[in-house]
Amino acid sequence: MHEMALTQSVLDAVCEHAAGRRVHSVKLEVGALCAVVPDAMQFCFELATEGTVADGARLDLDIRPGIAHCRSCDACFEIPDLILLCPCGGADVEVVSGRELKILSMEVS
Repeated sequence: MHEMALTQSVLDAVCEHAAGRRVHSVKLEVGALCAVVPDAMQFCFELATEGTVADGARLDLDIRPGIAHCRSCDACFEIPDLILLCPCGGADVEVVSGRELKILSMEVS
């Protein structure tokens, strides 16, 4: 379960930036191609925050779709997984988005 390692890394950054202040919520942008299971990340967040300044904080996930660009037909299209084929049949595609994992915001007091 790589969600625990990802969640722990996010939590480490959140706690560092909180600088001892209480964290009430964290909002993440997660690309659909990161292979993150949202429920698993929520569960890991609850476990990882215990005993930290983020204990009891809410985790909000903004799941972003995978987008690719086809160099053959110049189309941009949504991709649900890493099977990189354009609807035109072309395989010369570049992933434009969907691999992000960013902390968008956090609420502290």
